[in-house]
Amino acid sequence: MNVLVINCGSSSLKYQLIDSESEAVLAKGLCERIGIDGRLVYQKTGLDKEITEAAMPTHKQAIQMVLDALVNPKTGAIASLSEIDAVGHRVVHGGEKFAASTLLTPEVLKTIEECNDLAPLHNPANLIGIDACKELMPNVPMVGVFDTAFHQTMPKKAYLYGLPHEYYEKYKVRRYGFHGTSHSFVSKRTAEFLGMDLKNSKIIVAHLGNGASISAVLNGECVDTSMGLTPLEGLVMGTRSGDIDPAIMEFIAKKENLDIEGIMNVLNKKSGVQGMSGLSSDFRDLQAGHEAGNELATNAIEVFSYRVAKYIGSYVAAMNGVDAIAFTAGIGENVNLVREKVMSYLGYLGVTVNQAVNDATHGDEAIISTADSKVKVCVIPTNEELAIARETVALVK
Repeated sequence: MNVLVINCGSSSLKYQLIDSESEAVLAKGLCERIGIDGRLVYQKTGLDKEITEAAMPTHKQAIQMVLDALVNPKTGAIASLSEIDAVGHRVVHGGEKFAASTLLTPEVLKTIEECNDLAPLHNPANLIGIDACKELMPNVPMVGVFDTAFHQTMPKKAYLYGLPHEYYEKYKVRRYGFHGTSHSFVSKRTAEFLGMDLKNSKIIVAHLGNGASISAVLNGECVDTSMGLTPLEGLVMGTRSGDIDPAIMEFIAKKENLDIEGIMNVLNKKSGVQGMSGLSSDFRDLQAGHEAGNELATNAIEVFSYRVAKYIGSYVAAMNGVDAIAFTAGIGENVNLVREKVMSYLGYLGVTVNQAVNDATHGDEAIISTADSKVKVCVIPTNEELAIARETVALVK
């Protein structure tokens, strides 16, 4: 079965065509600048990337270009569109309505639309991509895979805020968590990689990228995660502040004459390690700055790593122990300096870093703790597209 995986943003679209039997990627790429001027990047596995500059006024034109590339006689991955058996769509927010992936019926799409207020930048774009695919491939089953679904097993003590209960009752203000597809995939793969029984395990997943979150996975189910109602809560991130004293923003708003929109722009786009360092949100730049003696870059790395270590500690408490800790995503998989700094705080767990393995690990599966460490620490590359494809196949087969 061939599954087309679609991850639709407001002006961009990522895609992969996956053979579900072999789990091989047949082709992948992205559409950029949708609604502006348009750019298609397409790569059939084994061939060079092709870049096409062309107008994409809407997502429908973008998806049409993707489909045309997939069946191109010279470099296409399939002979005809009839070889696409299903489409799996990433949907950012499912609210409390969806605790699992689901077939995208008209009723389901209406319910997703009702969650738009919870993810105004993402859900409308996800729905636009779904509508475009349904129009271009009307007879192909479509599945929605939700970023929030994996975290719906959190108990009330983990997801309720210390706010008037009426806000939860009226507006569903609570912690939802994100990156759920990644946390689900990586926790399962960690248990498999380490030869553990997932149903009898305590795993902490550190998904560290430009957006970063940590989850506590007890016996295969999420019991806590660091992001909240929105992806702004939790860790210090690339450009997001993570946890702060809310009163800070009232203080800054008065000093800088900012309205609520201005405040949210600061918190989401001007903060995090970029705001702290004044240099970059990219850890390659921060590491270069650190090595060159840039104190602000060093501070940003230290703060980021310290916050990760603190969340890990809190989740050890939440699960009353931990068997394994997995680093994943762009920073977790590739920045050995951050992993080393985080692990330096984990001596109370009997963890010692295997320096040689940690330094040599970039995007590969590896155990980076020493053999005598009481808790296994590893690097497990995430694969959200494969996870979406698997969820899709399970529902349409």
